[in-house]
Amino acid sequence: MSDVKFHSFQKDISQIALPLKFTFPFYYTPHPLAILAAKQLQNYLLTQNDFTHNFGMGATVNSLEIGKMFGVLVVKDTNNNLGFLAAFSGKLAASNDHLYFVPPVFDLLEANGFFLPEIQELNKINDTVERLENSEDLVHLKLSLENTIATNEKKWNGFKHYCQKQKQLRNKVRDSFEAHKDSEEYAILVDYLKQQSSRDSYELEHLQKEIKEENQQAENTYQSYLDKINALKQERKTRSAALQDTIFQQYTFLNSQLESKSLYEIFNKDLGILPLAGAGECAAPKLLQYAFSHSLDPICMAEFWWGKSPKSEVRQHQHFYPSCRGKCEPILGHMLSKTITDEDVFKMVTKFDCDVEIVYEDEYLAVINKPENFLSVPGKFLEDSVYKRMKERYPQATGPLVVHRLDMATSGLLLIAKDKYTHELLQRQFIRKSIRKRYVAILDGILEQKTGTINLPLRNDLEDRPRQLVDFEIGRPALTKFEVVNYENGTTRIHFWPITGRTHQLRMHASHALGLNTPIVGDEFYGNRADRLYLHAEELQFIHPKTKEKMTIICPAPF
Repeated sequence: MSDVKFHSFQKDISQIALPLKFTFPFYYTPHPLAILAAKQLQNYLLTQNDFTHNFGMGATVNSLEIGKMFGVLVVKDTNNNLGFLAAFSGKLAASNDHLYFVPPVFDLLEANGFFLPEIQELNKINDTVERLENSEDLVHLKLSLENTIATNEKKWNGFKHYCQKQKQLRNKVRDSFEAHKDSEEYAILVDYLKQQSSRDSYELEHLQKEIKEENQQAENTYQSYLDKINALKQERKTRSAALQDTIFQQYTFLNSQLESKSLYEIFNKDLGILPLAGAGECAAPKLLQYAFSHSLDPICMAEFWWGKSPKSEVRQHQHFYPSCRGKCEPILGHMLSKTITDEDVFKMVTKFDCDVEIVYEDEYLAVINKPENFLSVPGKFLEDSVYKRMKERYPQATGPLVVHRLDMATSGLLLIAKDKYTHELLQRQFIRKSIRKRYVAILDGILEQKTGTINLPLRNDLEDRPRQLVDFEIGRPALTKFEVVNYENGTTRIHFWPITGRTHQLRMHASHALGLNTPIVGDEFYGNRADRLYLHAEELQFIHPKTKEKMTIICPAPF
């Protein structure tokens, strides 16, 4: 095939059987053909001279270090030749156009397009707003307003004090002539004092009006300057929204039957569901779009990370990752709607083949040992869970039953309350952080630091739930204490005491570069997949709501 985007395999693939179905992009084990294609692409990245991009892996370079998600799509052409396509997410080396990779679905950086000129206009507005907001004129106007208000307030208080003193003086004069109040002279004096009082009231009212006008004039001058800035910001907002709207209209995606849908149609704008920024720029949509538009039959696909991990998340160099759900799931849902793919494993399972062990039980509560890969509460597609099993076991129980939760992949101790009151009292202990939980984990590497505390705030990755991000601005506080137990065959057995209870807290704190930088064995989100996640809630300490006894429940890890 003459298409330079179609890459032939450099190794013999004649003995590798083709998959029966296309890859389910959100949960997969890479097919051998996809692994070979990925290795060939990685070798190209190591040896190429086509572009310069600092992936953050080599010697220090005076440029921003940016790791990148790459994808490969194994395809068959009309002559039944097997090869693969390659793509990257977003831009690479500040460009969309690279010979080795398929083009974007829509090229925002096209020289004669609408995007770059409008971005230039928006940049001009940004520059003007920044200049106005940082100008000495604005500082002087604000200072002038504050000084005017302060001076007038001092003037007002001074004159009010003068008027009060004058009133006291008039009262004293009037009182001193009280004995002559029936005389004509007294009547003249009272009339004179009233005139003085009216004069002071008039002058006070006049001063109040004068001060109000001066303050208003200073405020109007200052506000006029702010209005100029706000008008520019509103123009920027309007133009940005219009630009985003135009961009979304340009992105149209094909499926295998060449049926086309725009981003707005895919994300259902009429229902108020707008595409996330960058939707359509990921590797997977680029690959499928090129394949469908060039009569190439998709066989299997895989995506991997290349380079340094972003500061906010955990990405391992050369590790394979599923497509992100936030931006890609709606798009790929359309693009693969007429393609037979592997099943979504979470939709395939309706009931887990496992028992829920009761570790402790009395009239008021129970402590169970949750198996790994078992839900604490019903999920989006799966009802079987600890809650369902406990509801069946204790049909007379009231309230939510499950007092707290464990990640699906995590095994170990969970508290069950048999009535609403017990549930409420146990929940209060969690809120007060008086319940002590100890986890045991196996880390994928040797951790030199024996003890310590990890303090990394976390938030949801809105583009790829349920993954978490470290975010020091809007993340929720997350605190974990740890202590190394021992070392086993190049791994570290460790105890964790979570002070807070954030989603994936221990997994992120273990794997993130600012944490322990050593992922838990079997962590498919932040490390390497294994037979299970080696994380177990081993010990639970709490005060019994009824007996007030301090309870310590231990369930040794199965690993």
